[in-house]
Amino acid sequence: MLKCHLSTLMGERRLKIADVARDTEINRGTITRMYHEEATRVDLEVIEKLCRYLEIDVGELYEVVDDES
Repeated sequence: MLKCHLSTLMGERRLKIADVARDTEINRGTITRMYHEEATRVDLEVIEKLCRYLEIDVGELYEVVDDES
């Protein structure tokens, strides 16, 4: 299972979903779903934009974790 660290990264930088959406031109709904870890599919373009905007590597945004179920 993949874990998205977007909420943590945004919290550390005190960024709001609306700010990230405006600055990156990514749909606000997409960012919201990623923020709440509800996204089932994300375009590579979106991941690239977020990584460039936050100045991070993909591995800092997503992590593979064992499924706890």
